[in-house]
Amino acid sequence: MYYILVINAGSSSVKYQLIDMDTKGVMASGVAERVGFPGSHLKHKSVNGKFEVDQDMADHTDAIKLVLDALVNPEYGVLKSMDEIRAVGHRVLHGGADFSGSVLINDEVMQAIKDNIPLGPLHNPANIMGINACKSLMPNTPMVAVFDTAFHQTMPPKAYLYGLPYEDYTELKIRKYGFHGTSHRYVSALAAEAAGKPVEDSKVIVCHLGNGSSLSAVLNGKCVDTSMGLTPLEGVLMGTRSGSMDPAVVTTLMDRRGMTSAEVNNYLNKKSGVLGLSGISSDFRDLEAASNEGNERAKLAVEAFSYQVKKYVGSYIAVMDGCDVIAFTGGVGENDCTVRKQVLSDLSFFGIEFDEEVNSKYSGGKIYKEPGPVEITKPGSKIRAFIIPTNEELVIATDTYELTK
Repeated sequence: MYYILVINAGSSSVKYQLIDMDTKGVMASGVAERVGFPGSHLKHKSVNGKFEVDQDMADHTDAIKLVLDALVNPEYGVLKSMDEIRAVGHRVLHGGADFSGSVLINDEVMQAIKDNIPLGPLHNPANIMGINACKSLMPNTPMVAVFDTAFHQTMPPKAYLYGLPYEDYTELKIRKYGFHGTSHRYVSALAAEAAGKPVEDSKVIVCHLGNGSSLSAVLNGKCVDTSMGLTPLEGVLMGTRSGSMDPAVVTTLMDRRGMTSAEVNNYLNKKSGVLGLSGISSDFRDLEAASNEGNERAKLAVEAFSYQVKKYVGSYIAVMDGCDVIAFTGGVGENDCTVRKQVLSDLSFFGIEFDEEVNSKYSGGKIYKEPGPVEITKPGSKIRAFIIPTNEELVIATDTYELTK
């Protein structure tokens, strides 16, 4: 057995999966929540059962120690000892322009992740804490960093540069980076395969839609544009993020509402998006329920989101001089038939023949009953569209395996 532990460390949480690379099966998974706060909690499930435990976790080292204890638990664990973990793959948010692929973690890599903290101030410090915690508990186990930004590093300068003085790029590293790279990489390859196209001769648009949403244009297996930018705030409006807007909105809010830069940043990241528009929730399931009850703001929030996704789809068709396949993934992309319908309807000019009947069957988690991609366009559609569940953890595990085997 070749077991890979995948770690996704947040500021106060640690999500994990243990994957058997011989079968690609998930042997165990879970999340440690409220790390560093009162009421710390671990949810763990494995092929042998599941359990939950309330236990104080002062820091990420405590959290990961609890995770490792769960993995070797005689009743609910799957390992005889931690020595069976052959390597650890860490999800790292921001690699800047330093990394175009996954890498074995060494001192130079750790320094680069630290150097990119200004680009990922909320995530990179937590990622570093997760790596250091694993290194302290498993000092002889190889570690791999898999960057959210890496897949998008094939974008040309004309796609990633902003209309700012060039010195802001060279001196401050201000440019578009893109995120959700592991998902875009995984889904774009599956989408090309589902459409019967060789990856090296394909034009794919990936719509990773969830509480955080991003789209990418993937030409011949390489990302040539993506919707998120310097941070995950750019692009379509999201669960709680505003998405792209007139930059003068920031100064207007500061002037007229008396906000500081930190307050505006929190406002645009945590209180905007469909939550701000609807006044109800950032969860699309709540918005659908409210819409069905006649709530016009909830309905408007979903329509605005879908409209922005549709605009990116159209622009990426222009960028790639055509498109072979559009893939929907992420919590909303996989499970919300209303959003998919609003995005793909009225695009017959591009040769998209949307199959509303098939699309309507896949909502509320039903997609997971299917063995593979589900097509939601009709036979003969010039551009085909599929629902494809993403698997970022498997991408992280596969990269880790390739670099450590």
